[in-house]
Amino acid sequence: MNFSRWLKAGALDGNYGAILASALLCALAFNLTFFWQELWLVLPKAWAGLHPILFHNDHDWTGHAPIAELLQGTGAVATLASGLAFLAALGWSRGPRPFFGWMAFQGLFQSLSQGAIGSLLPGNDVGRAFAYLGLGSAAKAAVLVLSVLSMMLAGIALARRWPTALDRRALLLSAALSILIVIPFRVPRSPIEVALIPVIVTVTGLGWLLLGASFVRESRPATHPRWQPPAIALVVLLLVFQGVLRPGIRF
Repeated sequence: MNFSRWLKAGALDGNYGAILASALLCALAFNLTFFWQELWLVLPKAWAGLHPILFHNDHDWTGHAPIAELLQGTGAVATLASGLAFLAALGWSRGPRPFFGWMAFQGLFQSLSQGAIGSLLPGNDVGRAFAYLGLGSAAKAAVLVLSVLSMMLAGIALARRWPTALDRRALLLSAALSILIVIPFRVPRSPIEVALIPVIVTVTGLGWLLLGASFVRESRPATHPRWQPPAIALVVLLLVFQGVLRPGIRF
C-alpha cells in the first residue's frame, strides 16, 4: 500500500491534531517517568548515608554503604509502582484520560524492560542489583521469562483500560514522533544512549499494547485532546532538565 494513502486512510484523516497531542503526552510521560526513576535512584542512597547527585541523565555518588549496588534497583521499582498506580487510575477514572494512559505505559514498560535487560546485561542498574543479590544464570533466566510474561500481561491490561480508540496507525505515528520530541531532554550523552532507550521502551511497549488490543472486543470513542497544554508542560520541563538537573543537585 502506498504510504501516503495509508496515512490518509481511516481514522487518521483530519486527525493530525489528536496525533500531535498524543505524541506530546507520550513524550511528557516518558520524561516525567524518567525523572521519577532518577529521583528514586538518589533518595534511597542519601538515606543510606551516601552523597548522590541528581544529575540530568546521569547519577553518581560518593561515600560507601554495603547496599549501594542493591539500591541501583530502586529506580525501576519506583517506576513500576508509578505504572501500576496510573493503570489503576485508568480503571477508576470515569472519562478518557490520555495522560494517565501514557503514564501507565511508560511506568510499566520502562521498568519491566529494565528487568529483562538486567537479566542479560550485568552493567545496567537492575543488573547491578541482581549481581548484589547473587542471582545465578538459572535465576536470571527465570527473571527474563517473568519480565516478558509481565510485559505481555501489562499490554493486555493497558489495552483493556486504554482511554480512547486503539487506532494502530495513530499510535504508531504518535509514538514515533514522541521519540524525536524526547531527544532534547536526554542530551548531552552518547548518541546511542540518547536515542536507544526511548526507542527500546516505545517499540517494546507499543508492540505489547497492540498485541493486547487484539484481546479487546469493545469499541472506544475517539478523543481529541488539545496539544497546547502538554506542549507548554514539555517546554517548562525541558528548562528544568537542562537548567536545573543538568548542573546537578547534590544530596
